[in-house]
Amino acid sequence: MDNMLLFSKLETLPEHMKAEVADFIDFLANKAKKENKTNITSQPTFGSAKDMFKMHDDFDEPL
Repeated sequence: MDNMLLFSKLETLPEHMKAEVADFIDFLANKAKKENKTNITSQPTFGSAKDMFKMHDDFDEPL
């Protein structure tokens, strides 16, 4: 949609409705940020599995 068309429609609204439009735009911007964060696959950081596994003291001993 053209920005000028949106702006012309926004100009015709009363002030209290312009505030609602601004709130809705903020809501949509936050929603887009959350969607972008969930789409990014993060790589595990070094040491993120610390204390998840326990190595026994005799691990290197012959069987």
